[in-house]
Amino acid sequence: MKKLFVFVCFLVWGVANAFAQVTEGEKTMSSGNSKILIAYYSYSGNTKAVAEAIHDKVGGDLFEIKAEGEYPSDYHEMTVQAQKEIKSGYRPKLLSKVDNISQYDVVFLGSPNWWGTITPQVSSFLESYDLSGKKVIPFITHGGGGVQDTITDISSQCQNCEVVQNGWTGYGRRTSGLSEWVESLDL
Repeated sequence: MKKLFVFVCFLVWGVANAFAQVTEGEKTMSSGNSKILIAYYSYSGNTKAVAEAIHDKVGGDLFEIKAEGEYPSDYHEMTVQAQKEIKSGYRPKLLSKVDNISQYDVVFLGSPNWWGTITPQVSSFLESYDLSGKKVIPFITHGGGGVQDTITDISSQCQNCEVVQNGWTGYGRRTSGLSEWVESLDL
């Protein structure tokens, strides 16, 4: 009986270990040989949740874009401030930095849709780094506005990089369709 117990424990451990290796292997396989950065700005946590879901699928390094300045906690007041900043072309100073951006081949870039475009923080990120020759994959969260000009604006601000035009767009922090979209990227 003791031998049977030891055998069953060993068998369960082996199956669990094999499953863990397959799961990790799938994550590694999905990102191929590319070094991946997932950079995002998130006001309310929605874009962060999507960035983390992408990270779960492809691995890579997560990077939260942080910049000077704050927004009011009241959503309406925040949108008024954001609209003024966007209209004036405001670019806040970044408080966080990516070490050695040249090591990345693929950059997932996340932004909320604010007034039909990307946030000033994401624009500051694009102006601060040379992403030439990199594949930039946008992911956009919104509260009902959809994609609008976000991907077009990323393309115009990201000189000499390959911006994937079928970026992911989702309402709030919902991630429906995200897995299929990531798989379609063929990384």
